[in-house]
Amino acid sequence: MPLKTHKVARQEVLFYCVNMPLSDRERRLLAEMEAALATDDPRLESRLAGNTLTPTKPRLPLGIVTILAGIAILFTGLVTKTTPLGVAGFLVALVGVIIVARSISSLAQRAPRQKSARTSLSARLEERWNRRDFEQ
Repeated sequence: MPLKTHKVARQEVLFYCVNMPLSDRERRLLAEMEAALATDDPRLESRLAGNTLTPTKPRLPLGIVTILAGIAILFTGLVTKTTPLGVAGFLVALVGVIIVARSISSLAQRAPRQKSARTSLSARLEERWNRRDFEQ
């Protein structure tokens, strides 16, 4: 009679999953690295500090013209009884709808926001780290 063995799932704990705050020395080193980055490459530092996603230009008129052109091509295909032309008109109109939707969402994202006080990279990283601790 074989012995029954219980399989226990092993919990892998990775080194970065442990809740451990930075020591004073590590915080100081991080602040020094941030200052060196700001002086060596201010362009990179400003890109890291801001939003990396640039909204697309609002192309609302282009989207509307594309929709109208697609509908015209679609009806031309219907009148001439040419199926590929009707399908092409539908696809052109669909592209126009996508352009309009993207430009509307781009305009919504460009709404003026309150400018917050500029914080240092280490302060933002520490705030993000603390938020991670509370979300678990």
